[in-house]
Amino acid sequence: MKLSRLWRKPSARLAAAALSIAVSQHVQAAWQTLGAGQLETPHNDLVELSTASGARVRLTLLDAGTARIRIAPNGVFGRDFSYAIATQPKPVPLSVEHDDRANTVTLRASGKESMRVVVTLKPSVRVDVYDSAGELFLADDPAREMVFDPVSGAVQVSKQRAATELYYGFGEKAMPMSRDQRFMTMWNSDTPAYLPGADPIYQSIPFFISLLHGKSYGVFFDNTYRSYFDMGATDPARYTFGAAGGELDYYVFTGGRERSAANVLRSYTALTGRGSLPPLWALGYQQSRYSYTPDSQVREVAKTFREKKIPADVIYLDIGYMEGYRIFTWSKKDFPEPEKLLADLKNEGFRAVTIVDPGVKVDDDYAVYRDGRQRGAFTRTAKGDEMHATVWPGLCAFPDFTSPDTRAWFGSLYEKFLDQGVAGFWNDMNEPGVFLNADSDEPPMQHDPKKTFPLSTRHFGDGDPGDHARYHNVYGMQMARATYEGLRKLRPDSRPLVLTRAGYAGIQRFSAVWTGDNDATWDHLAMTIPMLTNLSVSGVPFVGADVGGFVETPSAELYTRWLQAAALTPFFRTHSAIDTEPREPWSFGADYEKINRESIELRYRMLPYLYTAFAAEEMDGEPVMRPLWFDYPHDVKTYLREDEFLAGRDILVAPILHSGETKRRVYFPNGDAWIDWWSGKRYAGGQEKEIEAPLNRLPLFVRAGASVATQPVVQSTNEMANVPLTITVALGTDGTGTLYQDAGDGYAYRNGETRRSTFTLKGKTLHIETNGPSRFQKIAFVEFAGADAAPSSVTIDGKTTNDFHFDATTRRIRVAVSNNTKEIELH
Repeated sequence: MKLSRLWRKPSARLAAAALSIAVSQHVQAAWQTLGAGQLETPHNDLVELSTASGARVRLTLLDAGTARIRIAPNGVFGRDFSYAIATQPKPVPLSVEHDDRANTVTLRASGKESMRVVVTLKPSVRVDVYDSAGELFLADDPAREMVFDPVSGAVQVSKQRAATELYYGFGEKAMPMSRDQRFMTMWNSDTPAYLPGADPIYQSIPFFISLLHGKSYGVFFDNTYRSYFDMGATDPARYTFGAAGGELDYYVFTGGRERSAANVLRSYTALTGRGSLPPLWALGYQQSRYSYTPDSQVREVAKTFREKKIPADVIYLDIGYMEGYRIFTWSKKDFPEPEKLLADLKNEGFRAVTIVDPGVKVDDDYAVYRDGRQRGAFTRTAKGDEMHATVWPGLCAFPDFTSPDTRAWFGSLYEKFLDQGVAGFWNDMNEPGVFLNADSDEPPMQHDPKKTFPLSTRHFGDGDPGDHARYHNVYGMQMARATYEGLRKLRPDSRPLVLTRAGYAGIQRFSAVWTGDNDATWDHLAMTIPMLTNLSVSGVPFVGADVGGFVETPSAELYTRWLQAAALTPFFRTHSAIDTEPREPWSFGADYEKINRESIELRYRMLPYLYTAFAAEEMDGEPVMRPLWFDYPHDVKTYLREDEFLAGRDILVAPILHSGETKRRVYFPNGDAWIDWWSGKRYAGGQEKEIEAPLNRLPLFVRAGASVATQPVVQSTNEMANVPLTITVALGTDGTGTLYQDAGDGYAYRNGETRRSTFTLKGKTLHIETNGPSRFQKIAFVEFAGADAAPSSVTIDGKTTNDFHFDATTRRIRVAVSNNTKEIELH
């Protein structure tokens, strides 16, 4: 099924459902408008309004391009605390103008070029936002005023919408690239084998980036209750967002004077945090199954990877490794010597990652449960009893991860596994998901409300107690936080690998994210690009989807194409369900094994480039995997392109996403030329071309002018330190590229223990500037891609060299260099 057809049917159903939900909300809610506003005495860094309804409005600017609008329906602002915010920013001083005749209050950052927030006071409070050039880009809809329900606590605001305005982000949604005219719910849900268009699923990130005529802005609605976004589904003239409770608390990011998506994301991640640089081994290929059991099967998988010389770094242990599914235990029968197993794996270049669920079996003979109960670490019912529900171990209690004491306790439980040699941890079932009563005579529902905690369940809320309706969406994130902070404390000199299924805005500070229990279908393969790129522009850089689909068994062709498509995604893992056929790269026969090996080898060749992209993300928020529109906002043909993506800034990936295809149309973004990675053929930007793509070929292109670091194939990242680097330079236009290097683990890089190389191409001359110690991988070759003929001569730092070779098939000139080479010139 073509992706353009993929969304059609589910979207129609969802649109009808969205309309029904929106109507029912308006019918059931006793909506009340804010009414006229009255300016209170402004402070140096905030403006506060009282309103006729008793609600209060507070406005601040975090900088010249970021505003915060906060409405307390009951007139009392709660504590200024958010699980999403990395560090609470200090508002900047304001310049405030009160125009009595126009009934407006205007605020801007004092003494600098700034955005403007204009508040109309009568007949009801309305907020409009202008960029620093004076352009209105965000306006409350006067026909749909800000409202709240004093009985239920619901809040809602509507904004005017341009007909062609598109929206991206919203975290993890099984939806098309742009989420315009979609209705979305933020409520973390265990949704196995979700269909295209299914909503909600595992993650809730209420942040989006708008794109209209090449300009962007961003909105982050920081509300942990069940919330919703109607982005023109009910009425294309407006979009609406709101929540079942809490404050109407949202941030607006202008994206600087140029209103760029990159600046929006930079501001958003400055607020909510950026993903830390992962350990290098976590970027290698990862193999998983539910479940590799017993330990002999784990050993066999590891042995086969090495015998067949298929690179891999990580093997996962799903719930089958435990004793009766009790977390932090090993099955005495199936894993009698875990330390020896883990040591042997390490000797073969493998790290092990184990799954850890939140459910703690209610068992007085189980030390983790006894300790948690004694500490009062578990969530409570509304009556104050320990809340129990059934998951894999049977009846379970659940840590209250909104308590700092509980997070610290839970984090300490990882010590034994770390001591035994486990390298990383995988948090699952943390939406939180629980099992339904198997004997129930009620119809099965994908989003049955009983698949999670009762909404009346009590949480500590980091000192602000509340019910599960308020804290549901942050439960999984706080579990990942407990894991991450525990690992940082226990192993302060190692970078943690934490993987989570559920999260909220800011999850990138603690964990990688994968897209949950996907299905072994071509539809799900096609969905990975819009899902992962939208997660990426939601501030979550370390993302991936289970290769081959978790549920059901893929065909050999599907698995092979999926492995190709995923080879340059940030998180690269095959995973499969217990009732499916084997899903290792060699499982489909020798012909497919060869192709699958090459796909994984491509990943390892590109690791220096990918690692550099991760370093850039931590520094300035640039996503590692990104949609085409992100870098080409003035090319409207990129806006809805969801069958291609950029890996970093310089690599265009155009995988095959449909059965039986051996060629495809590739669109080359306008503004750059592109060089075919394999053939060296040049394609001008702004055009679509048909590209050959036999089963063993991933269509891959490098941006002209770019310089991309690669390496020879290694069997694990442990071998990288001793292999030389090649810098591939794409000829055709001037440009720059970078290489980032550090120890691959630990935090010395934050104290300057790094090496950064900059490559500047001018015509046919490459200038290399390097800063930092020389102990990292050495540059041994430079390859100029896209060359039409062999050069007559080559000079290195002004001296002629004969140590070069031209390959007419790939149109590459390979030049041997030293690690200290400063200039290479082709003649």
